[in-house]
Amino acid sequence: MLIAGFPAGAWGTNCYLVAPAAGEECVIIDPGHLAAQGVEDAVRKHRLKPVAVVLTHGHIDHVASVVPVCGASDVPAWIHPADRYMMSDPEKALGRSIGMPLMGELTVGEPDDVRELTDGARLSLAGLDLTVDHAPGHTKGSVTFGMPGAADVPPILFSGDLLFAGSVGRSDLPGGDPAELLDSLARVCLPLDDSTVVLSGHGPQTTIGQERATNPYMRQVAAPGHGSADAPRRGM
Repeated sequence: MLIAGFPAGAWGTNCYLVAPAAGEECVIIDPGHLAAQGVEDAVRKHRLKPVAVVLTHGHIDHVASVVPVCGASDVPAWIHPADRYMMSDPEKALGRSIGMPLMGELTVGEPDDVRELTDGARLSLAGLDLTVDHAPGHTKGSVTFGMPGAADVPPILFSGDLLFAGSVGRSDLPGGDPAELLDSLARVCLPLDDSTVVLSGHGPQTTIGQERATNPYMRQVAAPGHGSADAPRRGM
């Protein structure tokens, strides 16, 4: 298994290229602000052939480079329908007035081929099996991508801005909902095995076991009658 990840752009959003091995087809996850060059460098370094872009949600820090990245390899982009509008109208998604400056000039819009994700879908791409879980709370169309473990490889969760090391995503932007976010955390993350590696939209990797033991939000949703917690939240 090859996972090449790097933080991109002004928000340091993690972009991942995932392949069975070097020299094979790959999936690109969340090519955000200024990610196109990093994607190109990783493709060249590991001799990869992109076959799809998959998006955990529609915020501009996760999709800003989707048009050039998809165009460079003529591949589709997958996104949940509730967040699809954000690719063409990022300011609306952030609660900003149309015309306000947004990190200078960005390439907004949809790539030529957009496909919609559904809860529970199983995507077979580049020799990989990805399970889609709808996980609203950060946005209405947030999803996670899970990959099963094998032999010496633990299960993997690409959590987007649902779960971070020590925290969770913010829920105060349009489409966010703190109760939905906690419900998604309990439904999607809490049942996973402790060995599951969490690769999130921002910050370092962690594991479900580490977060179950130390993350105040995970501890909160594990308790009967869970409510909110007071730790700082992250993400755009």
